[in-house]
Amino acid sequence: MKIMKTALITGATSGIGEATAHSFAKKGFRLILTGRRPDRLNSTADLLKNEYAVEVVTLEFDVRNRQETETAISSIPCDFKAIDILVNNAGLAVGLSHIQDGDIDDWDRMIDTNIKGLLYVTRAVAPLMVTKGGGHIVNVGSIAGREVYENGGVYCATKHAVDALSKSMRTDMLANGIKVTNVCPGATETEFSTVRFKGDRERAKKVYEGYQALTANDIAEIITYIVTLPEHICINDILIMPSAQANAVKFNKIQT
Repeated sequence: MKIMKTALITGATSGIGEATAHSFAKKGFRLILTGRRPDRLNSTADLLKNEYAVEVVTLEFDVRNRQETETAISSIPCDFKAIDILVNNAGLAVGLSHIQDGDIDDWDRMIDTNIKGLLYVTRAVAPLMVTKGGGHIVNVGSIAGREVYENGGVYCATKHAVDALSKSMRTDMLANGIKVTNVCPGATETEFSTVRFKGDRERAKKVYEGYQALTANDIAEIITYIVTLPEHICINDILIMPSAQANAVKFNKIQT
């Protein structure tokens, strides 16, 4: 009988995380889904079980909280602990202002989620992969991890950190047979801009007007492709942009 892969996805209640859960489920992966919103977490799990007949475990915790993270990962059932794939997807941008006007609470939220949260989860899961003798860690970065842009300094800094951590993880765990991939999307229409603008959906909608942005499903399909390549292949780093986007700020938008 073929043994299916087990994947843990953080931030699985929306956007790229949720789309990746669906994409993995189509492949028959056993899933460990994490998130802060129990209603959405449970409804996603029920949908995947019913639609794809896959096994799903849910963990409700905030990656920013070290104790919650350690407790949640340690509570994973024994038959799910041989984790093959970790998708560090939980992350966000909050606020858009010059550094001298920045909201320090926003900075803390981004640093605690995008950097410390990724580290807390990785520190809890990576030893399980080392014991298993292999695995694949996918860190969801951003074009903001390659370039900086006005008003995005702290968010860009956190995603530059993800880029550096991905490279160092790959080096540190090379001898353990663990692959590491940094997936960097450009403009992707999810809840990202709504969160950045603190619930202002009209302002968020304008970010994606005049061109065809990427979707969460686009990124999920790419992640699935990467983790299902033959064992001797590792895509260390990938940058994905809409055809209408050249860099972090340059777009070819249809004028209306």
